[in-house]
Amino acid sequence: MASKICILHILTIISIFLPHAKSIHFNFPAVFNFGDSNSDTGELIASGIESLVPPNGQSYFQKPSGRYCDGRLIIDFLLDEMDLPFLNAYLDSIGLPNFRKGCNFAAAGSTIRPATPTSVSPFSFGVQVAQFLRFKARVLELLPEGKKLSKYLPEKDYFEKGLYMFDIGQNDLAGAFYSKSLDQILASIPAILVEFETGIQKLYDQGARNFWIHNTGPLGCLPQNVAKFGTDPSQLDELGCVSQHNQASKLFNLQLHALCRKLQGQFSDANVTYVDIFTIKYNLITNYSRYGFEQPIMACCGYGGPPLNYDSRVSCGQTKILNGTSITAKGCPDSTEYVSWDGIHYTEAANQYVSSQILTGKYSDPPFSDKMPFLLNLKF
Repeated sequence: MASKICILHILTIISIFLPHAKSIHFNFPAVFNFGDSNSDTGELIASGIESLVPPNGQSYFQKPSGRYCDGRLIIDFLLDEMDLPFLNAYLDSIGLPNFRKGCNFAAAGSTIRPATPTSVSPFSFGVQVAQFLRFKARVLELLPEGKKLSKYLPEKDYFEKGLYMFDIGQNDLAGAFYSKSLDQILASIPAILVEFETGIQKLYDQGARNFWIHNTGPLGCLPQNVAKFGTDPSQLDELGCVSQHNQASKLFNLQLHALCRKLQGQFSDANVTYVDIFTIKYNLITNYSRYGFEQPIMACCGYGGPPLNYDSRVSCGQTKILNGTSITAKGCPDSTEYVSWDGIHYTEAANQYVSSQILTGKYSDPPFSDKMPFLLNLKF
């Protein structure tokens, strides 16, 4: 444990003396996204591994859209702000998917570390990167065949000029708590980030030059984790969040930030932007009423009623027979009052708030607040 902390301190000190990183801009021809359910726009559903039923999607799409949400995700709001269309999932083969402006490889349940036989998703970060490599190679094969296909495919130079977005790591930490101690989880973080750095390096070697990296949110504030690990009040903080989960999130984020600083210096011809999602989300949960919310932790779509309205045995929209009784995880009357949609994922209203804060530029390294809000006319 002591050696791990020492290494972290060394990385942090080194990062202070790295060259000043380039600031991000928002004029990208395409976006390529990697992650988990926080940014999955239909990958896991397209794979046939899981399915979603109403009321998922009710707030914007009026039907399940492949997103684990009542509507739009953070990535949807960010893409809209860049005047780019919502990203099609890489595996989405029905309905004439268009990949000209990018592709989404994120899949719900995915981890940075390789998947195991018990993993929710087989599409770990390494697999997603491999899918991208296949995608790029195939696009470059097809482009010479003419305009008929080029309408649906990114131009060759989009792979260098495009934005590469990342929101992954939450499941590596959250899943580990079911079988490991806090110390074991904290000790595993450097190895997780080595895996992440390996994937980033592969993308850089393929010409990627614009990296946008989200840290992980306050896992201890998700109703799912409060229900499972917060039954002892001594394990909760003043907001009712599980302290150990948030401690793991913070250390992961500290080391991820140090890695981003390292990459900013190492990739001198690239833009590497680190985005502090944790602070934005924790501030939302702390000051929820200030932003128009009424329920900071209780799930909108779930079963069980207050204080969490979450039951791990029945997912949002599902009906099951438990102890001879039929129960249904139903949606709440007004999801805009809730931060949590289904106990694991945020509502569209919460995602909209988080997106608006990201776009202030104040929560990024390097910050781009000097360019905001003048560059973008917020649409939400």
